Amino acid sequence: MTVADMARKLDVSVMTVRRDLLELERNSLVRRVHGGAVLGRGRGYEPPYAIRSGEASEEKRRIGALAASQIAEGDSVAIDIGSTSLEVAKALHGRHNLTIVTPSIRVARELEDEPDIRLILTGGIIRRGELSLIGDLAEQAFSMLRVDRLVLGTGAVDVKFGLSEYNWDDARVKRAMINSAKEIILVADSRKFHQVAFARIVGLEKITTVVTDQPLSDEFADVFKANCTNVLVAGDTFEISETVRPRGNNKSQSISEES
Repeated sequence: MTVADMARKLDVSVMTVRRDLLELERNSLVRRVHGGAVLGRGRGYEPPYAIRSGEASEEKRRIGALAASQIAEGDSVAIDIGSTSLEVAKALHGRHNLTIVTPSIRVARELEDEPDIRLILTGGIIRRGELSLIGDLAEQAFSMLRVDRLVLGTGAVDVKFGLSEYNWDDARVKRAMINSAKEIILVADSRKFHQVAFARIVGLEKITTVVTDQPLSDEFADVFKANCTNVLVAGDTFEISETVRPRGNNKSQSISEES
């Protein structure tokens, strides 16, 4: 049903419907989509990539651009699968002296013609539709590598359960990526917070930087502050909404760029 239909049938405001749908989604009773909602799915249900890639596309573009600004010349970077991670790859066009490792065929296609980016595809079994690479080959590739930064996507973010994914095989590759990285940049739009998916990836304490599109709730802000995690918000202009000195000697910086 659409939000407008529900507001009319129930004789309430559109904002009331949206607040109720948010609460129903948190309890896995419905799933919000653009302009409305559908019946809830189990935590193992993975929305098709074609649907996910069209949701919050502008927010993901801003997240991708802001996350890419955290990558420096000379870095070795692992880039995860998913539509938000792909936006980071798009924002790296024209960059110099980077080494990119990825289990995403989409990311590899995006960067294949960049002359000053060394591109490494992990190998593995192709998940059709997702075009991610899974299995022992993908995991072993990261066990033999150490990268400066990981751009990590996720299906859901929860204070207690941490990061989780719809697919167990993708979650396994993500854990291998995390173990290979010095710094972990989580890219996730605000719809993914307060959600739990099927397969746990890792706890929030592992994240170095979070890049999202809306200020976080106090619950998440407190956890990330306790873990010395940077929180960067990509709004209409890029800004750091809350900054905590990251692990190591890296210094935080302000970023401003008109969309």
